[in-house]
Amino acid sequence: MTRLSAITPSGHAHIGNHLGAIRRWAREGGPGDLYFVSDLHAMTVSYNPTRLRKLSRELLAVLVAAGIAPDRVFVQSDLVRELGALSWLLECACSFGEASRMTQFKQKAEGQGVVRLGLLTYPVLMAADILLQRATEVPVGHDQTQHVELARSLARRFNSTYGEVFAVPRAVVAPMASRVMDLSDPSRKMSKSTQGAAGTVFVLDDPDLVRRKIRSAVTDGDARLEYRVAEQPGLANLLEILAGCTGKSPVELAESFDSYGAVKEAVAEALIEELRPLRARALSLLADPAELDAVRAAGAALARSRSEHTLASALRMAGVG
Repeated sequence: MTRLSAITPSGHAHIGNHLGAIRRWAREGGPGDLYFVSDLHAMTVSYNPTRLRKLSRELLAVLVAAGIAPDRVFVQSDLVRELGALSWLLECACSFGEASRMTQFKQKAEGQGVVRLGLLTYPVLMAADILLQRATEVPVGHDQTQHVELARSLARRFNSTYGEVFAVPRAVVAPMASRVMDLSDPSRKMSKSTQGAAGTVFVLDDPDLVRRKIRSAVTDGDARLEYRVAEQPGLANLLEILAGCTGKSPVELAESFDSYGAVKEAVAEALIEELRPLRARALSLLADPAELDAVRAAGAALARSRSEHTLASALRMAGVG
């Protein structure tokens, strides 16, 4: 079994990324797994090149600081030549209808004056990410399962048309802890790319800032302290964050408090302690460019070496290698 998953540098990593994905990768990852910073995916909408480069390095540091083995992480663009070649093969196996039916394409394209072609084709690039490394499991959120299904379809189609090359992957959906909501608007998920940062706790926020954001979190007018997602979404969100840090259930935690203030203080303290070692290690890596560059180079070398046979076989089977 080989797992492959990624995080896109569309913004700074937040606690939803940490509790729902990054921490799980570090705890559950096996020796054959790979995790990467998908900087090419961030280019599907308008972006700033300098900021993209900075965020990519920051996220790489966060992945390593979270405890993922340094040689199991890489930056996507370091394999741009391999991915470019395989993406073209897969685009030639993918129909326009398949690409245009992707839900995320429809959602992100709506209201944009200019829709980049990359927004349409990036699920094929995602398929190339997966198939190049012969991944069999892809940990994703619910919003990405459709893209993994496309990768499955393209793998099967290529294998049946040209010859067996690719492993057929399956999506592995993260449990409830991945669904952390915005502190200022608990009706929407916490996001790296949100315009306002007041409702988002980033993993590199200093402890005082974490505490201020949690204390300012929207709660509810209801005097009842119970875990009720529909009726009290603000409180439920705080309890789910605390559950993610402590391993206890939100229902059990709700019974141990008698005020919203007490809940917020407990959440703040738990988050600060949860993030403390990650923040210290990530900042240390970012302060030592040579060490981070060495980590990046080693990860790229491993990912590239693992992909060589797959790409060569795919090109040969398709008649161009």
